[in-house]
Amino acid sequence: MIEYPYGVINMEHISEERLEELAEFLKALAHPIRLKILAVLLEGRQCVKNLSDLLQTSQPNVSQHLGVLRNKGIVGCRREGSIMCYFIKDERAVQVYRILTGTASVAGKES
Repeated sequence: MIEYPYGVINMEHISEERLEELAEFLKALAHPIRLKILAVLLEGRQCVKNLSDLLQTSQPNVSQHLGVLRNKGIVGCRREGSIMCYFIKDERAVQVYRILTGTASVAGKES
């Protein structure tokens, strides 16, 4: 336990491995384009072309960022005909996004 002016912090309840996992999760979100992708996917499934148009960036750039999010299990994809559609797979990403943007629900109310 570590004592600080505002109290004691107990780090025994969380392992180093879990902290590493959380850091990797947050690192995957730590880019403006990836946060914009999350914002769009909050509204529903999207294909790379639509994301590219909405974000005004190239399809290869969007694909690269989707790859980072997909590798961490934050987004998933499903083939719809000849098109791959992406969606949010990990609800924690939604919670983090809402906290970061100040849109998290507080006491049952949207802020």
